[in-house]
Amino acid sequence: MTESNQPVADTTSALRKQLISLLTGSNAHKSFDAAIKDLPTELRGVKPDKLPYSIWQIVDHIRIVQEDILDFSRNPNYQSRPWPDSYWTKDVAPTEEDWQQALKQIREDRAAIVTLINDPEPDFYTPFAHGDGQNLLREILLVADHTAYHVGEIIIIRRLLDAWN
Repeated sequence: MTESNQPVADTTSALRKQLISLLTGSNAHKSFDAAIKDLPTELRGVKPDKLPYSIWQIVDHIRIVQEDILDFSRNPNYQSRPWPDSYWTKDVAPTEEDWQQALKQIREDRAAIVTLINDPEPDFYTPFAHGDGQNLLREILLVADHTAYHVGEIIIIRRLLDAWN
């Protein structure tokens, strides 16, 4: 109880709720799902002038990084991938199967992160034994921050391609 006889908020529950909203919602920015919604198939692999990546390359990069961070967060035997080559596809355009598989994995891995957030066992603040100071909270924030950054890029590319309303 506080001095005003109000119950102290369950800060862990509030934190869980806010982290899930950050990963799945569109608070200060569009969500990943909103950024790719109704994207014309023929624009997935277009790389506008002077930009280094297509939307496909960014989407696949989001998939790879999210998968990597999830693996690091759950796996005490985690092995780092070679940077940057294993984090970026060289293919500018995807097949329909690659596109759908990437979206499916992004959503499944995001759901797995939400499951981690809701799991009462891991402490958000305790550093991982296999890391060098990283903890679960940092990794969750890293996924959200990284994805939001690239969602902004997707939207900019869509605007350049006249495919954003």
